[in-house]
Amino acid sequence: MSVRTRLISAAVAASALLLLAGCAGTTATGTAPSSSPTATAAASGDCSFEASGQPAVDVTPPAADTERPSGQVQAVLQTSAGEIPLTLTGERTPCTVESFVSLAQQQYFSNTECHRLTTQGIFVLQCGDPTGTGRGGPGYRFADELDGGETYPAGTVAMANAGPDTNGSQFFLVYEDTPLPPKYTVFGQMSPEGLAVVQSIAAAGTAGGTADGAPATPVTITGVTVG
Repeated sequence: MSVRTRLISAAVAASALLLLAGCAGTTATGTAPSSSPTATAAASGDCSFEASGQPAVDVTPPAADTERPSGQVQAVLQTSAGEIPLTLTGERTPCTVESFVSLAQQQYFSNTECHRLTTQGIFVLQCGDPTGTGRGGPGYRFADELDGGETYPAGTVAMANAGPDTNGSQFFLVYEDTPLPPKYTVFGQMSPEGLAVVQSIAAAGTAGGTADGAPATPVTITGVTVG
């Protein structure tokens, strides 16, 4: 069953909390994940992609005997706003990178809209849902790859989730330093040129002029190249 997941900023108390929608395989309650982050798949190298909900697009989860990524993996988000080159951390977050690369190779992200932009408290562009609603996912979930020291400066690429170990396909691109708790797997970095593309998207604001909504200028991922 498709569901809505949330990211909640850890901004200062005076700031209003802003929610980011994501994807999960269980019903979200609208509250922040409350359990402590754990180093799971990253430490063991054991990637498990468990069935969860209906896929937004039919895809096959990575096979159990697939060779895990090692070292840095280069990828490019080809978007209607320009190319966003990424360097993915295959050594540190092999399961997350394996899933992202697998979905990219199956054209899961092709012709999908980045459905959410936030411009206050947290500064991210969120993508990875073929339905464009913030509720879609790949029909499986996998564990976090966290060490508890994650931060989210400008240029960060990280996973959206609905709580511990509920990663799917949705990810966010951080275009300004953003205060978040270390509960969202960081699996890559945008190049300076890619960051500039996302910053230009953010500069136009949201469609409704609010701090949280669809980008004013629709952004479509037309494809993803890897390698």
